[in-house]
Amino acid sequence: MIQLRNVVKNYSEETHIGPLNLEIPAGGITALIGPNGAGKSTMLTMIGRLLDMDEGAIEVAGFDVHATKSKDLAKVLSILRQENHFVTKLTVRQLVGFGRFPYSQGRLTREDEAIITKYIEFFHLDALQHRYLDELSGGQRQRAYVAMVLCQETDYVLLDEPLNNLDIAHSVDMMKHLQAAARDLGRTIIIVLHDINFAARYADYICACKDGQIVQFGPALEVMRDEVLSPIFNTPITVIEGPQGPLACYH
Repeated sequence: MIQLRNVVKNYSEETHIGPLNLEIPAGGITALIGPNGAGKSTMLTMIGRLLDMDEGAIEVAGFDVHATKSKDLAKVLSILRQENHFVTKLTVRQLVGFGRFPYSQGRLTREDEAIITKYIEFFHLDALQHRYLDELSGGQRQRAYVAMVLCQETDYVLLDEPLNNLDIAHSVDMMKHLQAAARDLGRTIIIVLHDINFAARYADYICACKDGQIVQFGPALEVMRDEVLSPIFNTPITVIEGPQGPLACYH
């Protein structure tokens, strides 16, 4: 479980996030949704300790994020930021191998190599593993980044807009892989999404944010309602029942 208790981030007297109080259960996918500037990425990066909070406490699987040593937290929690600046003259296999650093400190063992291979195969990157990152398409490169994070083998995985710059087909492919990771590998995945319908289709829980506050949290079906979504996005939204679940239609 991830717990946030009275978490606050102050940017200025006029701009702040929180106080945030939230319990995200272990297992499945939890999607963070909301308009631009709602505080989704700020919340995620505070959970991942990439951004300091000004008040409050965050615990992940019972570990105090603020107090736990980095080497210990890195075995419980992994995070992929929205912007990644890796040297492009890395191969896919070398990139995925970075996920083993908390365990190997850069000296890969036979066990590490087997785990790297496992995630390369999981994301269907076998044929690309010796290609350089700058030789890949955007969708292929994004799969490699997510494979690297999962290769860290933490129970909790934080992903900040992993569908950014992906077309619909690659976005669907990515979400299917993440759904399989949550289901088959037992991961708890927290993901920032802009598209409500991807959240409705693939997430188990949805946390809706607006103006630095958590407005609604619960099972996806409970959040996917006209009266919940319309005021969050300041536009009329009608939720209809599609062939694979609820769909949000903008007016």
